[in-house]
Amino acid sequence: MKTQTQTQTQTLLKKVYGYDNFRPLQEEIINRTIDGKDSFVLMPTGGGKSMCFQIPALIFNGITIVVSPLISLMKDQVQALKSNGIKADFFNSSISTIEENEVINRAINGELQLLYLSPEKLISVSNTWLKELNIKLVAIDEAHCVSMWGHDFRPEYTQLKVFRNSIPKVPFMALTATADKSARKDIEKQLGLTDSKLFISSFDRKNLSIEVRGQVEKKKKLQEIVNFINRRKNESGIIYCLSRKNTEEVANYLKQEGHSVAFYHAGMNHEERESTQTDFINDDTKIIVATIAFGMGIDKSNVRFVIHYNLPKNLEGYYQEIGRAGRDGLASETILYYNMRDFVLYSQFADGGANSAMQKEKLNRMLQFTEAKSCRRKILLSYFGEHLSENCGNCDVCENPPKDFEGTILTQKALSGIARMGEKDGITMLINVLRGSNNADIHSKQYFNLKTYGIGKDVSFFDWRDYIIQMANQGLIEIMYSENSALKISPIGWKVLKGEKTVRLTTPLSSDERKKTQKAVKTTTEGEPNKDLFTELKKIRSTISKEEKMPAYIIFNDKTLKLMASELPTTENEFLAISGVGMNKMEKYGAEFMSVIRKFKSVAKPRKTPTTQKTFALYKEGLGPTEIAEKRSLSITTIFSHLSQLYTEGKEIELEKYITKETVNKVRIAFNTLDQKMELKPIYDKLNEEVSYWEIRLSVTLILKNG
Repeated sequence: MKTQTQTQTQTLLKKVYGYDNFRPLQEEIINRTIDGKDSFVLMPTGGGKSMCFQIPALIFNGITIVVSPLISLMKDQVQALKSNGIKADFFNSSISTIEENEVINRAINGELQLLYLSPEKLISVSNTWLKELNIKLVAIDEAHCVSMWGHDFRPEYTQLKVFRNSIPKVPFMALTATADKSARKDIEKQLGLTDSKLFISSFDRKNLSIEVRGQVEKKKKLQEIVNFINRRKNESGIIYCLSRKNTEEVANYLKQEGHSVAFYHAGMNHEERESTQTDFINDDTKIIVATIAFGMGIDKSNVRFVIHYNLPKNLEGYYQEIGRAGRDGLASETILYYNMRDFVLYSQFADGGANSAMQKEKLNRMLQFTEAKSCRRKILLSYFGEHLSENCGNCDVCENPPKDFEGTILTQKALSGIARMGEKDGITMLINVLRGSNNADIHSKQYFNLKTYGIGKDVSFFDWRDYIIQMANQGLIEIMYSENSALKISPIGWKVLKGEKTVRLTTPLSSDERKKTQKAVKTTTEGEPNKDLFTELKKIRSTISKEEKMPAYIIFNDKTLKLMASELPTTENEFLAISGVGMNKMEKYGAEFMSVIRKFKSVAKPRKTPTTQKTFALYKEGLGPTEIAEKRSLSITTIFSHLSQLYTEGKEIELEKYITKETVNKVRIAFNTLDQKMELKPIYDKLNEEVSYWEIRLSVTLILKNG
């Protein structure tokens, strides 16, 4: 039996957000919060963190305070909440004094369910009007900002503990997408969380493909990026660069190639940054080329690719940045370009900074990830404490497993070169000696007299570089960044040099092989959406977004539109069954979208296999409704709608086993009271929202067939 709270949360999930099922952990976190307990939520970007505090906020009779570090994030989330009929607002430096007073009055008068504040604003008003509010929950978003061990430390976050101590009985929820073990402990301590429970969701974003490309020269890299974008016309993407100069160069290059693109970095004034970000969110600009200053808190769901033009500083930042792609669950691509120059530059930055040793260690882990010859998702997830039992099949290494060979002699040549050069030089000099190059440095140091001079001339420069990095990853040599990146032989390396240990190396991919392995554009079919209809639905969405000055994806995301284009809903019941359609959106936008779908249906050719028949085929195989929904990537409500239709057509479906007689009788009374009108919403309202739409759908089918 479901508790009253469970029924309430399930009802809100469907009615407000339009979803049939919670994602893993969401319901448990929500229930714990409603019980008044602290929680620490570690979920990947796009994993559904916001719902963990938004649903309790709708249940509590009071206000929920959400602390958020970025104005763009607040605006985005508040707009999305308002579009779902939720009373929410934000209080930050972007609003005028008059607007501030309006927000304060609404909050004090109990007219808001959620109020978003920046940490600075919260601290400044915590002893004034904030004391008058009936606060029921405090959510600290992007909580890694509180920790010095986090990758985006914000000093003002550390003052939140004082606020926490002033309301000790109010539950606190810390939420972040990236925090290692040391950062987690620090966050709990800094925020003063009491007896909090840690919830770690799976970090495996299966819809993101991962690809890494090393040592690609600038000209070729730009051409590869242009070719990639050309194959993905009109799709949204982010390109991250190391420097402000890079962002402007890459953006201008893409503009000359005819692409809708803008750059974004901290050197621009506030208005320019705000305008650039807004254009991207509203789909007026398709591609943003930015430094890592861009994107934190961006809730745009239809970003189809993220490209790193340079090596990221650490795996936390990299993971968060690629996580901005594919937040709607559809297939999206990520590419990381790197070279050793980026690595050396970051090492030099780290030398003068705080936590220098930790920064360098994280940078080393980042390099190991890029140079890896095994499943990249396994490496990435293991960094966050999650372990895959099998290779992912959706990264460049899995798609093109490297061939290895007996590399002891090759390794001994390199190690011998390092030893004879006195362990004083870097990778480039070593390769030049091995290849017998004739340059000034080699002559001035008399290296042409060494026995190792020219013993590796049959191997290309780039292959030697690859092999030497592999040797470093295997722990045979160390790169001493504090000594101008000189190569030193490790104890294991000396064993190899003396013939006491063997080595296997992997063969680098040739440029031709790289071309062959470049993936084709992925197309994801959610129940076979019709492309023409999907395009028309996007046009309507775009028009509404311009009229309402709201990002298109807040109205409906691409996944929801694709479901509409495959399921072709033309009644309220069918439209509400689409995942992502809540009651408020159905009432606001339903008629307009269904009108286009009806017109399309009247001229469209029937599909080869009706969608209900696909459901029936799986049902006959013995799959239950939940399994069918998962297999077909459709909502459970849609599957029950199919089963009801099949039952009506006389197919052998045992509908009775999915619903109790008590529920059918409840629906029968409401159905008869409403003169047996074939609309589900009036019945849903009549039953005080206690019976779900799919239960009403099944009940009505059984009543009409059996009386």
